[in-house]
Order: sequence, then C-alpha cells, then structure tokens
Amino acid sequence: MKKLMAANWKMYKTGSEAVATINEMAAILNGSAPEGREVVVFAPFTALEAASSAIKAINGASTGAENLYPAIEGAFTGEISPVMIKACGASWVLTGHSERRHILGESDEFVGQKTAFALQNGLRVMLCIGETLEERESGLLRNVLERQLKLGLKDVPAETPADALAIAYEPVWAIGTGKTATNDDIVETHAICRELMREIMGDKADETALLYGGSVKPANAGAILGLDNVDGVLVGGASLKADSFTQIINA
Repeated sequence: MKKLMAANWKMYKTGSEAVATINEMAAILNGSAPEGREVVVFAPFTALEAASSAIKAINGASTGAENLYPAIEGAFTGEISPVMIKACGASWVLTGHSERRHILGESDEFVGQKTAFALQNGLRVMLCIGETLEERESGLLRNVLERQLKLGLKDVPAETPADALAIAYEPVWAIGTGKTATNDDIVETHAICRELMREIMGDKADETALLYGGSVKPANAGAILGLDNVDGVLVGGASLKADSFTQIINA
C-alpha cells in the first residue's frame, strides 16, 4: 500500500494561488510523487477546477473536495454534489472533518450518509474521525471512535474497493493548536482504529489506508510515518506552502 500524503487547504487559496502552489510543488518534486507515495490535495470549491488542471503536472497526485451534499442535484443552496466535484476533475472528497462536526454541527449519521453517497457515485472518500480533549480525558476515546466509524461506514456498499476509502484519525485537540499526539498516543489509538475497522469491514480493513492528522509538520512527519498502522498523513497548515508540504511528502 502506498503512503497517502494528503493536504487539506481548508478555507485558503484562490484558484490562482492554488495553481501557483501546485506548480511550485511540481518543480520541487520533478513532476512525480516519490516511489511508494500518493499525493492528494483537498482544495476549496472555488479553486478545485484550477487545482485539478494544475495537478496533472505531478504524476501520482490528484485532487479532492473538502465536502459534499448527498444528492445529485436539487434545492440545496450553497451545497455541491459528487457530479459537480467530478466535473471539476477531482476524484476524492473529505467527510467528517472535525471542523464540520464541531463548528458546523454535522452529526455522525449525516457524515455516514455523505460517505456512502460519495462512494456510490464514484468518488474516493477520506473519512475523518477523532476525539476532543474532554472525551479523551473522560476515558471515552474508544467509544467515540467506535461510534464515528460504525455510523460513518454504516451504509458503505459491500463491493467498495479498499483503495476507494481511507480513514484519517485526527485528535481534535491537536488540529491547528501546535500540539501533536505523542508517538505512543498515535500507535495506541491507531491500533484501536484498526481493530474497530476489522470488526466493521472484515479483511478489507487491512487494505484500507489509516492516516494520522493533527499538526503534522516536516519535523515530525518522518517519525509519524514510520509508526505501526500509519499509512499516511492528513496535513493542514503545513500543506499551504509548497516547500513544507513537499518536505512532508518526501519524509
């Protein structure tokens, strides 16, 4: 399984800024992701088409949307469908990111609907899960991850290929705070995630990428990528600059 190196640009970058960043990445990478690595850039909707066109300059790289609505079309003001995402040239979508769960109030059930619908309509999905600091300190880590995984994967079609789905574990308390889970924390939590994935998905769980996200930087990426059950990283702030993200890609 290739290591999945994913950038989440959140609400940053216009189309022209996205193209400039990807062009700089392409130059640093000499037009190709390193052997054994796959690169995905999750770009904002307004930059998605431009980013998808520019990313063609990097072999082994693709783009994704940061969200979707579980319908092909309809009276859903401000939303975007899988058809629109694919028309922009993107092949991935994020679901369940903690900022959508905790800031925008998305429920586990709604995240599950979006995950299944995206897969049914030909997109690859990166489903994000993770606990708050309060939940961790209250001993609820496993309960939270089990609930998010069971409901997030509830309606995923049985025939879904393993490489169409990735799970990103992101401790909410380590996103944008500068705090990073210790290596022991990551190993312990990823072992729990993999065990839960096996209970839900069977043998396919071991072929499904499990990523870590939460203040990943060039300085810690190599160590994180070397840990058991870590099949890649989901990078926020450090992915906004081509030099820092390519250092992580090459870590």
